[in-house]
Amino acid sequence: MNYRGPYRVRTEQRPMPEILHPEDAIVRVTRTCICGSDLHLYHGMVPDTRVGSTFGHEFTGIVEEIGPMVQNLKVGDHVLVPFNIACGKCNFCKQGLYGNCHESNPMATAVGGIFGYSHTAGGYDGGQAEYVRVPYADVGPTVIPPDMDPDDAVLLTDVVPTGYQAAEMGGIKEGDTVVIFGAGPIGIMAARCAWFFGPSRVIVIDHVDYRLEFAKNYAKCEVYNFKSLEDPVLFLKKTTDWYGADVCIDCVGCEAEGNGLQTFTGRKALLQAGAGTALQWAINSVKKGGIVSIVGVYGPPFNLIPIGNVVNKGITIRANQASVKRLLPKLIDHVQSGRLNPKGLITHRIPLEEISEAYNIFSSKLDNCIKTVLIPSAKA
Repeated sequence: MNYRGPYRVRTEQRPMPEILHPEDAIVRVTRTCICGSDLHLYHGMVPDTRVGSTFGHEFTGIVEEIGPMVQNLKVGDHVLVPFNIACGKCNFCKQGLYGNCHESNPMATAVGGIFGYSHTAGGYDGGQAEYVRVPYADVGPTVIPPDMDPDDAVLLTDVVPTGYQAAEMGGIKEGDTVVIFGAGPIGIMAARCAWFFGPSRVIVIDHVDYRLEFAKNYAKCEVYNFKSLEDPVLFLKKTTDWYGADVCIDCVGCEAEGNGLQTFTGRKALLQAGAGTALQWAINSVKKGGIVSIVGVYGPPFNLIPIGNVVNKGITIRANQASVKRLLPKLIDHVQSGRLNPKGLITHRIPLEEISEAYNIFSSKLDNCIKTVLIPSAKA
């Protein structure tokens, strides 16, 4: 996959990736996905997204070659590769903060390295390809259990951990009301995972009817189209006895709709790092002393949000990139036991060679698309 500028991607032949460090591995991709956050790159919303980049941070594959220092993998292993690129040795990795690795991204001081996510996340080539170089191969890649469907495994690289951590960071308690903004794959998975923590209500807010219907069926939650509400914040206050939700989760990020000023300044004029509409609604909809969890993608330099309300309401904000490696043992167990069905999110399977059309379908919300898996021609 080759990025040629906003709304333009194509496939092309490139040289095979090579081992550049003794801890590298070369992986032949068997499954790769288009993530909602890839659309931020596709739409030109992420700084330093360079022409020629290869996107893709959700992929599985067969280990084809390993560097001389790799101990935990062997050639032929079928692995799922977390989207975080983490060294496993720095202070942050030792705390389980694999999304904040201090060694994998020399381009920024905030986020760690991420496959295929611009030079602000390290400039690594991503998994929407036939082969990928995987740094720190002893840390991230995890051998897929033999009884696990590869379609389940590929969603354990990002969607499931991010959705689960979104709920986890919310500190959900028994009887809570949880509101999730965004009915994309992450929002739907966050709604499904929220039930693990015992809330009495899970509510999803979006503006696309087919996504809301999918969320209702998959996550067994309440759904509302904000376009049918005069004021989403007022509605959420009213439906919670005027207290507000106990937990609000932003699964939208920088391309949120619903506020003209935010859309103009954040998505048209690019005067801020995307439209902060969902985050604004989350802050204003949560109760005093409540928790706002953020997994939606925002970039530098800043966003217009009501920080005064955060202070005056005593809100706790928790946010991060998902620490996939930390969560994998628990989530693999949830999948194997049948408590989670990741592959149930997949609506489209498209050859990698048709990536331009795949991006168009997902970006334009055509054909009731929820989640797209791309299949390389060199798959196992």
